[in-house]
Amino acid sequence: MKPRLPPADFEAWLRREGVWRYHDRHPFHVRMHAGELSRGQLQRWVANRYYYQTRIPIKDALIVSKSEDPAFRRAWIRRIHDHDGDQPGEGGLELWQRLGEAVGVSRAELTSFRQVLPAARTACDAYVHFVSGASLLEAVAASLTETFAPALMERRISAWIQHYSWVPSEALAYFRTRVTRAKQDGNEALAFVLANAATFDAQERAVAALVRKTEILWALLDAVAAAGPSCAASVVRLHPRSRLKFDRVRSTWMLMYPEGGMALNRTAFEIATLCQQPVTHSELLTALSARYPTTQPSALERDTNELLLALEAGGLLERSRGTTGLGS
Repeated sequence: MKPRLPPADFEAWLRREGVWRYHDRHPFHVRMHAGELSRGQLQRWVANRYYYQTRIPIKDALIVSKSEDPAFRRAWIRRIHDHDGDQPGEGGLELWQRLGEAVGVSRAELTSFRQVLPAARTACDAYVHFVSGASLLEAVAASLTETFAPALMERRISAWIQHYSWVPSEALAYFRTRVTRAKQDGNEALAFVLANAATFDAQERAVAALVRKTEILWALLDAVAAAGPSCAASVVRLHPRSRLKFDRVRSTWMLMYPEGGMALNRTAFEIATLCQQPVTHSELLTALSARYPTTQPSALERDTNELLLALEAGGLLERSRGTTGLGS
């Protein structure tokens, strides 16, 4: 059995893994900070990240429930108040809803989760599931990503002010509050982990928990970055000049239009059928996931995105901000 590392060496191990794996290095964040995202891409990120924000107080409640120490519970429960607020109209979730409105995603749309991509939902829910089954030490260690959040928040604020001036500065209030609160939260969590990882095995499990959390954050951004041509508030449908027709010679469905036709495989036919009425990207993926429950969500997203891009490039896809008819 390996001996327990000295606190300084253990902290260095945690920081080394966190810095190397933190999602500030994700290509989507790099593009965000370089000012390369479109309005639709920012809307998509805000809508999907909001779902993650709503999972935070839930996982924090789970952490509180794991502790027998009243002092720990009193300190940790502050995080729930930070996100939920002490009363309606306060807290981090409220600030994120204001951010959504500023980028063009209404509160109703944001809080309905209609725009949450299946892969993004899976990643966010995985965090709650991990904390639910983890020890108190592991659950707290997973939250150590907050140690690295202040620097990311500062870069994000500067980038949005510089590159996305159409977003009012006051809408960035959530990011500003996290610069200071994440420092406090991160320091408290780090002190707990350093003090309570009593063996090398416990230290190793704490590092693994931190790594798992970074993987979840990367998976969320992977989902957002891979999403297709839709944006958080857009609705798509096939152009009226196109129509579906079964080709008896080829024994396949075709999408016909004045300039020619496009042969469709089974998944593409399902997508085209759904797009005959106004539908959001998220609704498409939800419907396809129900029809193909054994297919990986990432594969469904890829097929959907490829077809929508091809349709849009050929002028066969309309985009609007109206209501959808799927499921109505």
